[in-house]
Amino acid sequence: MPTTSLLHPRSRAAALLLGSLFAACSNSGGQTPQQVPTPPAEPRLGIWISAEELAALPMTGAAWEHLREVADTTPPRPDLSDQDQMTNVTVMAKALVYARTGDASYRDEVVAACMAATETPLGRTLALGRELAAYVIAADLVHLDGAEDAAFRIWLREMLTVNLRGRTLRSTQERRPNNWGTHAGASRAAVALYLEDRAELERSIQVFRGWLGDRQAYNEFRYGELSWQADPHTPVGINPAGATKRGHSIDGVMPDDMRRGSPFRWPPRETGYPWEALQGGLMHAEILHRAGFTDVWDWQDRALLRAVQFLYGIGWAAHGDDEWQVWLINHRYGTDYPTVERARAGKNVGWTAWTHGPGRDRS
Repeated sequence: MPTTSLLHPRSRAAALLLGSLFAACSNSGGQTPQQVPTPPAEPRLGIWISAEELAALPMTGAAWEHLREVADTTPPRPDLSDQDQMTNVTVMAKALVYARTGDASYRDEVVAACMAATETPLGRTLALGRELAAYVIAADLVHLDGAEDAAFRIWLREMLTVNLRGRTLRSTQERRPNNWGTHAGASRAAVALYLEDRAELERSIQVFRGWLGDRQAYNEFRYGELSWQADPHTPVGINPAGATKRGHSIDGVMPDDMRRGSPFRWPPRETGYPWEALQGGLMHAEILHRAGFTDVWDWQDRALLRAVQFLYGIGWAAHGDDEWQVWLINHRYGTDYPTVERARAGKNVGWTAWTHGPGRDRS
């Protein structure tokens, strides 16, 4: 793996992505190597958003007030073995408020939380995938430095390969074509950008493209029951455009999450797993967009949008901790799905009602 440098965090994305064209992705299992799309020469800085962009956002309105209320709470100590803990997104809220206001007390809390995270117990890779990326984004926003940044980097490198009940963050993305894999992939991409690790980022992109439906990019997932697949002989993470089954559209279906409700039936048996899988998938796409891959939203015939359209088409609107996703979907696709001004944060990220609301820069 490449040796990481200690460039200032605001230089990470540019240091990682500027220069010559990306080499072909790493290859395994006899697959044909795939060329990673090359981002523009001058990608936007910030893994999720930059302080410069935040400076233009209002400090008024329901979305800001909600963010500030959460940032002013004292969350439990970070525990990355708890897949439902909300400390990660609370710390992200504190980092956003610090970046907007410059109030050093918020930064102090974020730094302390990031350092506490490096000492956290670990459980399953699902919990690690859900929890990790928000700490990476928070660290990026407050600009860890010196010994704290060095320690955080060492820990992040370990998190890519730590063995948790037979799985690692890497292997979870590469084997689980569902909510487990999408959360792992988003955290993997965030870590890769923080560590300026081009090879790690390339591999996460290769697998992500495979999950979106590009089997030439990657096809080594281990699927469960296959009845929701458009073609069980060539299973994918998101069904292709125009797919039907027994007279019903399954275009945009995420088969390995829909099966968690039941094998194929109509109407489908409701399950929250597809929206949770999108939490990881949308986060991964936004991270890649920020890194310069601005066409990521169009990959595989707009697979992410088609997944959302399917869910709304069968009456499964986003609610609860999926509310944040709608702001990002509308922002990137120009759609107008109903939103909640005080949208709840998700399991991995949040606060998009403020960062990605109407009138925000879509670049």
